[in-house]
Amino acid sequence: MREKYIVNETWHPFDLSILIISWNVRELLQRCLAALPAAVGPGLTYEVIVVDNASSDGTVEAIRAAFPQVQVIANSENRGFTGGNNQALAAARGDFLFLLNPDTEPRPGSIAALHYYLAAHPALGIVGPRLWYGDGSLQSSRRRFPTLLTLFTESTVVQEYLPWLPHFARYRLADRSPDEAQTVDWLVGAALLVRRQVYAQIGGLDEGFFMYSEELDWCRRAAAAGWQVGYEPAAEIVHYEGKSSEQAVAARHIRFCRSRVRYTRKYHGAFWAAALRLWLLLTFVFQWLREGLKWLLGHKRPLRAERMRAYGQVLRSGLR
Repeated sequence: MREKYIVNETWHPFDLSILIISWNVRELLQRCLAALPAAVGPGLTYEVIVVDNASSDGTVEAIRAAFPQVQVIANSENRGFTGGNNQALAAARGDFLFLLNPDTEPRPGSIAALHYYLAAHPALGIVGPRLWYGDGSLQSSRRRFPTLLTLFTESTVVQEYLPWLPHFARYRLADRSPDEAQTVDWLVGAALLVRRQVYAQIGGLDEGFFMYSEELDWCRRAAAAGWQVGYEPAAEIVHYEGKSSEQAVAARHIRFCRSRVRYTRKYHGAFWAAALRLWLLLTFVFQWLREGLKWLLGHKRPLRAERMRAYGQVLRSGLR
């Protein structure tokens, strides 16, 4: 076993801290935890910290019974992805900090590969793996920092109707092979390995982002502090995306858009944030009217009614 080193005059007893935030995904979380020993392998020491955001599906009891070695922090309220991760980061005792979604299944050797890659590249502060969807297809996870055009159009009806616009491909690095290790601007936050030095330097996640865009903001702050972000495709993790957020569709839309507006305000100013909020609301007006027309035509009326209710909740929120 390698000799431990000191970071910021503090000794850390583990090579890795694996930090997982859960909300009502008990079976997926158990599957994730069961995959960790093979994903880390025999050469590294690690701890696992699970922060449960007030799940109602028996997650806390199940994890404590099946995985007694896991440290469980049981919140009495949902503190969000960022709040939960900041709790875990504060409790972590590892040299490297691995933020992992509960709806993932790391493949054997994947976490070890990320650790060794980050350790071998001192300019990197954050590294992430190749992500696969549960159906075996590749999940796009590499990104450039968004331009204002991207912020106004990506993941909106504009992309739905005009997916061929070139800035969408540029944003997702379609010009670079996903089979090659590379530096990127930021990565989808389902699995991110971070140096403790980066956390000590830039702090934790911005809790103004309840969820969504928090990893974008974190990577941008790391870049501003002089660190690079890396992508290592030799590390592979399956991501059963959105299994927590899909339980509350309207809340997912609201949180996604609020976070985008917050990010825009933080990096582009109040004017563009206000313009984006108004534009996003208009896109939901369009979607509500589209679903209403389909309902009037008698096409899948239960589905149309459900979507109209969700879009109505978004509009009533004002995305504030």
